[in-house]
Amino acid sequence: MVSWCWPCSGWCWGGVAAYRGTPGPNPEAEQLYQSSYADYYAPLSDEEASGLIYVVEEEKLARDVYLTLHNETGLTVFERIAQSEQRHMDAMLSLIEKYNLTAPSTLDQIGVFENPELQALYDQLVEQGSQSTIDALKVGGALIEETDIKDLEEWIAKTDNEDIVRVYSNLMAGSENHLRAFVRNLEAQGVEYTAQVLPQEQVDEILAGEASHSGHGR
Repeated sequence: MVSWCWPCSGWCWGGVAAYRGTPGPNPEAEQLYQSSYADYYAPLSDEEASGLIYVVEEEKLARDVYLTLHNETGLTVFERIAQSEQRHMDAMLSLIEKYNLTAPSTLDQIGVFENPELQALYDQLVEQGSQSTIDALKVGGALIEETDIKDLEEWIAKTDNEDIVRVYSNLMAGSENHLRAFVRNLEAQGVEYTAQVLPQEQVDEILAGEASHSGHGR
């Protein structure tokens, strides 16, 4: 499911399950996954299985764009939220492993995707975000987070699997936190943010909300 609205490296993170660049289990992934669902199991539909594979690559897209734009801009917000996106990937991988699915083989390669549409989007986002600091924050940051929220809402509507709904909901709360963080950085640059994907009233409501602990963006 690609619902992006487009307005117009051989660097390795160090392993799919990396935690802040250190290979090995991520101690914060369980916060997103919720260990209370460890014994829960429900058969997956083909659509639910496809959703898990898509979402882990969509979270990877966010991580990769933010790492790349951090290298170009030096803005701390990109580095911090890239770490959060890695935790989101780890939570998704917990589900993929639980349901015996095969994760994309390129998750530890920055800027490389199995999904060709996400590959093209990564290339476009990096090109646009590299034009200026403001473009980086608007395109590489807030546009991604709005799109993630929209896509996660759609995936939630397509599943009745309780642990998938819980993880998607936690990821969406994280994306709302990230959106607030990027908008704060845009405001610091003197830019008034307007919605790019979601309805403006929904974005206004998100921006007026309080940050939850799962977003890790500042």
